[in-house]
Amino acid sequence: MSEPRGTEPSDGATERLPVPDESANGTEPDGSAPDSGSGPPPVEDAEQGREGRFWSARRIPAGIVALLLLGLFGLFLYDIVSVRAGRPEMYWRRELADQLAERPLDDTWVLVGAGVTAVLGLWLLVLAATPGLRDLLPMRRTHSDVRAGLHRDAAATALRDRAMEVAGVQSVRVRMHRTRADVRAAAHFRELDDVRTDLDAVLTEAVDGLGLSRPPRHSVRVRRPGRKG
Repeated sequence: MSEPRGTEPSDGATERLPVPDESANGTEPDGSAPDSGSGPPPVEDAEQGREGRFWSARRIPAGIVALLLLGLFGLFLYDIVSVRAGRPEMYWRRELADQLAERPLDDTWVLVGAGVTAVLGLWLLVLAATPGLRDLLPMRRTHSDVRAGLHRDAAATALRDRAMEVAGVQSVRVRMHRTRADVRAAAHFRELDDVRTDLDAVLTEAVDGLGLSRPPRHSVRVRRPGRKG
């Protein structure tokens, strides 16, 4: 009888079995599934995180213009319907038509009315073309789905609190603008130049820590407190 063929080689050497590539099956070596990124990746580049200003809804100007136009069109529509029904037109419309027909273009009231109309039209164009919300400073976007803003008063308070930590500073007043921060401090001891240098360093770090999209420039002025009485 012949011996059955075994699975092991006759020389006693063992063969290395192939190891399946776990990454090809979509799993990590530890058996966990790879992170597919359920949300959008965070924005790493500082330039990509720069944001524009927030746009205002302009509800008050839009409401005023809408009410004025509604009232004006309502009066004209009522007068037209009244004339069509056989009643005389309103006195103000007849007087307005007569005045426009009789007064020359260089008349004072015509020029005043044209100027007021032009100013109102320019004002509406400016409101439509500008973002508004000047008190809300846009912050850097660290996540593509999140957009945040910081109020000017809150930013000024944060800078003031950091400035008060400097030795020698007695009082601080901060006025926050869109592109700059004006810091006025009173120092009751230490040299003014030393206090100014420390304030400049602290405020530079504090402004960076606010996380604003466009960090404002800051100007520091240090003086001695005034004498009481």
